[in-house]
Amino acid sequence: MDTRLYEIRWHGRGGQGAITAAKILAHAAFLDGYQGVTAAPTFGAERRGAPVSASTRISRNPVMVVSQVEEPDAVVVLDQTLLRYDDVTRGLRKGGWVIVNSQQEPEDLGIKGDFNVATADATRVCRELGLTVAGQTVVNTAILGAFVSATRLVDMPSVEQAVRDRFRGRAAGKNLAAITRTHEITRVRRTTAGGGQACH
Repeated sequence: MDTRLYEIRWHGRGGQGAITAAKILAHAAFLDGYQGVTAAPTFGAERRGAPVSASTRISRNPVMVVSQVEEPDAVVVLDQTLLRYDDVTRGLRKGGWVIVNSQQEPEDLGIKGDFNVATADATRVCRELGLTVAGQTVVNTAILGAFVSATRLVDMPSVEQAVRDRFRGRAAGKNLAAITRTHEITRVRRTTAGGGQACH
């Protein structure tokens, strides 16, 4: 049995739901059979539009680590403009994943390093589905589809159940559709060191 600890760091802007996405993934991992799951904001609550960060840790064994994620296996970027900051890929392990909400192809992002890169235009998907809050498109659930497509760390049924546990009615339906569509349009560029899963 794979007992490795997988660490995921989320980067977004206030109001995009990065912290919620971290929690949904943790719940999905638990439903998928991972015994150890944690999710937490890295910098606490921030004002709308300001950069925010969150983390998820998942393992088949109990997770005892509570410190900030310094060497993630995957980085999920909800806003492509955040790639201009060096700290987004800071500490990312060789062969790890950078998963970006972007309409560009992975090779066009100019991400330097021995990383696997996946992109999906989650913003377009969410706009088409009407997933907006206070006029802002919310892509946090949609990007989970890209995460599953790229890393294969959790199964889609577990993610879908985690969304159903969090949302009800039409909101659940829209979020589930966003995950499915984003999963389908995810484009992947793997490095020679990379593979289906990010690993230690």
